Amino acid sequence: MSDHAVLHVKGRVLVGPEDVRDELWVVGGRIAYERPTGARDVRTVEGWALPGLVDAHCHVGLDTHGPVPEDVSEKQALTDRDAGTLLIRDAGSPSDTRWIDDRDDLPKIIRAGRHIARTRRYIRNFAHEIEPDELVAYVAQEARRGDGWVKLVGDWIDRDAGDLTACWPREAVEPAIAEAHRLGARVTAHCFAAASLRDLVESGIDCIEHATGLTEDLIPLFVERGVAIVPTLVNIATFPRLADGGESKFPRWSAHMRRLHERRYDTVRAAYDAGVPVYVGTDAGGSLAHGLVAAEVAELVTAGIPPVEALSATAWGARKWLGRPGLTEGAPADLVVYDGDPRADVRVLAAPRRVVLNGQVVG
Repeated sequence: MSDHAVLHVKGRVLVGPEDVRDELWVVGGRIAYERPTGARDVRTVEGWALPGLVDAHCHVGLDTHGPVPEDVSEKQALTDRDAGTLLIRDAGSPSDTRWIDDRDDLPKIIRAGRHIARTRRYIRNFAHEIEPDELVAYVAQEARRGDGWVKLVGDWIDRDAGDLTACWPREAVEPAIAEAHRLGARVTAHCFAAASLRDLVESGIDCIEHATGLTEDLIPLFVERGVAIVPTLVNIATFPRLADGGESKFPRWSAHMRRLHERRYDTVRAAYDAGVPVYVGTDAGGSLAHGLVAAEVAELVTAGIPPVEALSATAWGARKWLGRPGLTEGAPADLVVYDGDPRADVRVLAAPRRVVLNGQVVG
């Protein structure tokens, strides 16, 4: 499509869960709801249109071994794009992916800088590995490097204890989170177990990744503080395999991981029912493949979240949470078109008919 071409999207345009319109126009890469005068070279796309999907926990530029070359990062981003993910919150990457911002054909990325972990308490080559007295300085550094987010590793296996334990003392996380907020960044943390949650939430954290350790006594604290969770259920599905691999060396950790897996759906449903904000994230890029956004939405529905709410967690609600526009007048035309109504059956997300990014049909 040339710069002067016009795209006409017709059928059902889901501006919001209940705000459904018959058509929109794309002019100069942006959304309009009135037919442009003198429109020529018009291309029409028909179906059910949604705002470009959000993967709020994704890692572009990372694989199981650490940073990857630019051509691999490009393939990761293209895989997400072709699945309908047009906005990524990159929840920690050791690679510099700023070059992606110059590509109109690749998803938009909101970066959290590089993971910040405790020394020898995370996956090798992923994170800055530091001690608590360095935490404020590293949070400030990553707040300046990122796009309004910082990512901590809140817990991980402690080999001496043989189980998951908190990585940071309260006296370290409280000033670190305050410093991020002073610099205009929000803070999120990887947390599998319960041990680190109270200190992080009471210290002002904005989001918890995975949140498998969320318990009934902690849920009211999350609600009171407005702390969101990104459950990454497609990643939690790997816990039994991980537990099997660590059984002989760390039996307590293995049993713990199995318990977290067994109650994963109950945990997410209890959080949602209580009013904890829940968003879609796949954790792609560590050990998981990219392009799993539809599978994660389906997992949220399996957990008991109503389909429209699970859809909002990757569409309208997720974009609002991240401060990015949806299908509003004048916004960049980032949208995905499907054959059926995704509100009625979220499984249609697995088969986009057309992907439109910055007003161009790219898939």
